[in-house]
Amino acid sequence: MAQKELMVNITILHSATAEGAVCLDGSPPAYHLDRGYGTGLRSWIITIDGGGWCSSISDCHNRSNSVLGSSTKMLPPQVRFSGILHNDLRINPDFYNWNRVRVRYCDGSSFTGDVDDVDPDTKLYYRGARIFRAIMNDLSRKGMQTAENAILSGTSAGGLATILNCDKFKSLLPDDARVKCVADAGFFINAKTISGTSDIQDEYKRVVTLHGSAKNLPPSCTSIMEPSLCFFPRNVVPYVQTLLFIINSQYDLWQVEDTNVSNILVPEYLDPQRVWKNCKVHISNCTLSQRIIIQDFGVEFLKAFLGLTPSFTRGYFITSCYSHGQIQSARYWFSANSPRLLNKTIAEAVADWYFDRAEFHQYIDPYPCGRDCWSTS
Repeated sequence: MAQKELMVNITILHSATAEGAVCLDGSPPAYHLDRGYGTGLRSWIITIDGGGWCSSISDCHNRSNSVLGSSTKMLPPQVRFSGILHNDLRINPDFYNWNRVRVRYCDGSSFTGDVDDVDPDTKLYYRGARIFRAIMNDLSRKGMQTAENAILSGTSAGGLATILNCDKFKSLLPDDARVKCVADAGFFINAKTISGTSDIQDEYKRVVTLHGSAKNLPPSCTSIMEPSLCFFPRNVVPYVQTLLFIINSQYDLWQVEDTNVSNILVPEYLDPQRVWKNCKVHISNCTLSQRIIIQDFGVEFLKAFLGLTPSFTRGYFITSCYSHGQIQSARYWFSANSPRLLNKTIAEAVADWYFDRAEFHQYIDPYPCGRDCWSTS
């Protein structure tokens, strides 16, 4: 039986401009809210969109003319809610009747930036941290301040934003609320490119400098290492006090090879002949040498991941799928064809962890790709 599509209207937070909480182009931030009902009236799930970062004035200027830098570009005014955001218990059995929010990403710093000065030439605003605070405060006024249950989640750059803002989120909720965070495809590792350069580390240095992010990163991390290194979950997760669940692929598609110039292993400029193009489409198209490179990356990913300080409260769902996070996709989140580890879908694993229904919370899929991986490509 086909599920009905759920479309949710945009909320433009015009009042945020008074406190300087604006997108790159100075327009007000935005989110989408679908109200909970029944037993979910006092439960909230907030998801943060992904979309990479901008690390130079020209990059941010280009971004300010797009949906990732301006609420004026967020058209049509409705977006689809599915997966973790759906209101159908057949798709989202544990959170379907919660207050569900999708936060639009329009700052380019995973909601960490805060620079008072406005660029005089481009009129760019670097105010991601203010946006996060303004939206959370607005949701609090709409009922989140009395929440009994709350989850902060996000995918990709939104997954990283979830990790970096997890403790801040918890501080905004009642002390007796059950508050946890779920980061999807946000575990970026400090790996070198195929040519041996540290592109992602250099990218994060530029982001932190341009957006003034250092003061909004966990001080427990920045006090012992260079602030941009605290953009890497391997370094910052040990300092996150709030309970955290990490969903990722050890062969994360964006980190391995994507069309963005800022990804980690095979950035576009290192593939001028597009020999990785078919490999990107599906791992079965990769040559033997490409597979070896990808497999080595997976080993490095697991080394970084398993290097985290031990925790009995953290949850993990680490697949070997050649994919990049889709918890807002019904078939990835909870369906007959969803990826499964220990016979659990991602939705079931997250819910078991959130509600303390199971003691074992670590799901790590060995290489090669599992039989269900096709459904995430």
